[in-house]
Amino acid sequence: MSLHWTDVLDIAIELAEARPEVDPRYVNFVELHRWVLELPDFSDDPQRGGEKVLEAIQAAWIEEAQ
Repeated sequence: MSLHWTDVLDIAIELAEARPEVDPRYVNFVELHRWVLELPDFSDDPQRGGEKVLEAIQAAWIEEAQ
């Protein structure tokens, strides 16, 4: 399976599993962007990860963590 920026929920689930110790409410976008790029299944253009998509990923991750 290959993840792209449009796979917001799947990315959030992967992040929640990869970093269970992290409270997603306090992750800055620079760090979040880097962590998404580090996911083993992620394969999309790093430049496409703008603020709106990072906000969506963070919101989905917060939902997943609750």
